[in-house]
Amino acid sequence: MLLKEQYETVRRRSEQICAPLKTEDYVVQPVVDVSPPKWHLGHTTWFFETFILAPNAKGYTVFDPQYNYVFNSYYESVGARVIRTNRGNLSRPAVEDIMRYRKHVDEAMMAFLETPLSRKLTELFILGLNHEEQHQELLYTDIKYILGHNPLFPAYDPQHKDLTPVNNTGPAWLNIRAGMYDIGFSGDGFCFDNELGRHAVYLPEYRISTALVTNTEYLDFIQAGGYQDFRYWHAEGWDWVKNNQVTTPMYWYNIDGQWVHYTWQGLRPLMPDAPVNHISYYEAAAYAAWKGQRLPTEFEWEAAAPQLSWGQRWEWCESAYLPYPGFAKAPGAIGEYNGKFMISQMVLRGGSEVTSPNHSRITYRNFFHPSLRWQFTGIRLAG
Repeated sequence: MLLKEQYETVRRRSEQICAPLKTEDYVVQPVVDVSPPKWHLGHTTWFFETFILAPNAKGYTVFDPQYNYVFNSYYESVGARVIRTNRGNLSRPAVEDIMRYRKHVDEAMMAFLETPLSRKLTELFILGLNHEEQHQELLYTDIKYILGHNPLFPAYDPQHKDLTPVNNTGPAWLNIRAGMYDIGFSGDGFCFDNELGRHAVYLPEYRISTALVTNTEYLDFIQAGGYQDFRYWHAEGWDWVKNNQVTTPMYWYNIDGQWVHYTWQGLRPLMPDAPVNHISYYEAAAYAAWKGQRLPTEFEWEAAAPQLSWGQRWEWCESAYLPYPGFAKAPGAIGEYNGKFMISQMVLRGGSEVTSPNHSRITYRNFFHPSLRWQFTGIRLAG
């Protein structure tokens, strides 16, 4: 696919994700981890303007010099920025202003892509597309949080279907032999820098479930008193449960004795055979302990992945987010993309039902703080 076609496809999808929203939905920020949808649309546009057009497109005029302050996310080397918690206070620029911003940058990018790009600039362009695809998944998860915490539980889009429930055949176990396994990205194509540094890892013999934990299976944990028994929890996780009064996965409610959860269509009865969703690492680890099992390491997951069905949920791993051997930050702002977050995070592998098309691969390393669960996260057991 030509670069122009790739660009148009990715940029169009971001706006399609937001199409069912009301104008008021674009500006809400209920918690620090959730950004207003209009901010995502502006930030992904800022990336192309700041890193590609402004320094490389002759005669390009920046849409609004103040937008660098508004839409810079965490790039210290690019200058000052709005504090993350204040993104929801940005009544201006308005949604219509941001749409004009996108049009301004898109027109300039299409003209810029008429001429061949250098290899270095092409790599930066491809990074920009993948960056926007990451924000497309964040758009889905943030929109669900915004609407799912509205007291009216409004539907996002009645036509948008949730994940088809899995077959309730129970988990089977895949036995993996002990040995050396190559971990990390290799070959042609795009990857993020945290996937590089392919290296051999010795893995003792282990087994891994071929199925994700379902809602019914997780409900057994709840009804067995799992959230009230400290024995299954890490100390930090137990503090999290008590301090936040957590008793269920996010979006679960027991109304008049019936379990329901918030979906794209609003509140609906719990789908018993669907993979459990919106689980923190603390909950995933506690459930595994209750079952007498554990979570797989990210290396075990990657070694087994070619034989697994994956991509329904981001799967928590028993691995801290750390650099691979030989990891080095790129110079400048791009070096801030991943490396600075390699502390206090746990790795997730796979993908989810809201991951953008062609944005998943076996070596992809997602990462979040163990308390977070607004992403489409689930559980696969190992032993």
